[in-house]
Amino acid sequence: MGSGGRLYCAFISACLVVLGMLLMLQVFVGFRATGPRWVTKDGVTFTIISIDNSRDGGQPGGGARGNQPERSGSPRGLETRGAVFLESEAGVLWDYMPQFYQDENENFTQMQSDRSQIDLQPWAGGQPSFTAEVQRFIEYISTTQVHCARELTAGEPQEEKILAGSWTVCLEGWFLNREMGPCVAYSFSLDQKDAGFVSRMASLAGCEVHQFDPGARPVPGRDERGVKRHQTWLDWRESKHGSRRNTPKKLGLIMESLGHHKVEFVQADLESAEWKVLENLVLDGTLGRIQQLVVTVHLHWAGFEVGGSEAGVVRFWYSLLKELQGAGYRLLHSARGPGHTILRHRLAGISSTYTLSWVNTRWNY
Repeated sequence: MGSGGRLYCAFISACLVVLGMLLMLQVFVGFRATGPRWVTKDGVTFTIISIDNSRDGGQPGGGARGNQPERSGSPRGLETRGAVFLESEAGVLWDYMPQFYQDENENFTQMQSDRSQIDLQPWAGGQPSFTAEVQRFIEYISTTQVHCARELTAGEPQEEKILAGSWTVCLEGWFLNREMGPCVAYSFSLDQKDAGFVSRMASLAGCEVHQFDPGARPVPGRDERGVKRHQTWLDWRESKHGSRRNTPKKLGLIMESLGHHKVEFVQADLESAEWKVLENLVLDGTLGRIQQLVVTVHLHWAGFEVGGSEAGVVRFWYSLLKELQGAGYRLLHSARGPGHTILRHRLAGISSTYTLSWVNTRWNY
């Protein structure tokens, strides 16, 4: 081959090399433009790269997504709720960055409707203090917030003040609308300690009464007072599968099984399970389906599945009852019961149990 031929081959080779370099540069720049750039604490720059599997529908295994385009800046795997970790080029996990890409991902804020936890109130004294928390809590549950002109109580007016664990419900028109038909009352208690409530709600209030006691034998139909008895018990967790009639259930599921969308009166003495049940009613929204709530709270120990320091437990109790107030509930009546200890501390002038009667001022039939 002559010198001219060799020059021609060298020129073609050089062109091919340059063309290859240009193509590689274009691909490299294209990849760098697909995601935002971040800098680690050590100054290492990295880019998040999003790869679109459009041919397979954008899902592993070829699942279809329709015609929704992939949004730039929202790489798959980062569209998650809660904590997100970013990985640097050196392969080291970087900072914890909650709610990353919230502005980029329009579906990010579509959380599930149920809340996962209640909002804790600030510490009573600005820092953890058992004494300060107890003082605030007892003052709160001892101060009524609403007045009712027509009340139904556990006994005659002159007797009611001295009854331990007494209760009060409001029969005033703006709380109870008789035009909507007979009221519905639920009562949860062991060993029929709620006999007085059940009897008065059936005979004096004229309600359709359902009495729940897992140890009581159910009566076919209704008893002579018109009361329907159930062995079902109230729980804050998902019901276990089974055919037993006394399987514990959430209040919403009990209401659904009895065909009640709303209930006027709920009375509950749950032997220290009340804190988790109340929390569940707040978190799943069932609280708004109750007009009046009479609940006995037990303070001698933290309660089922309630943990933390002593100050933290009382703060949780207080925060939970403040959630009731935030949902429109107001304290109508407070009655002290037996005992004088809170979390094993014996305190003068304080009881171990209180029966609290609340009315839902946002009630709407």
